[in-house]
Amino acid sequence: MAEPLRTVVDGVEVEVPNSIPAIREALPERRREEFDQEINSAGVHEIHAVMRHWMFEAVPDPAADAIMDRLAREEAERNSAA
Repeated sequence: MAEPLRTVVDGVEVEVPNSIPAIREALPERRREEFDQEINSAGVHEIHAVMRHWMFEAVPDPAADAIMDRLAREEAERNSAA
């Protein structure tokens, strides 16, 4: 198995899953089917980008999640006001 990768989330160093089984296991159950579909349909030229995307999707980042939730709420408010 490959050497674990690490990143910093909220000032804490965390491991980043870097194999297909490790990424799949780290994802919430509700995201695994989408992951499987993207991995299984990726060609040789896309697989690295697909892996990178899902590697970081599997690492929880509460601050980033809060920003994305806020942006989604603001967009919904703009759409309902229009």
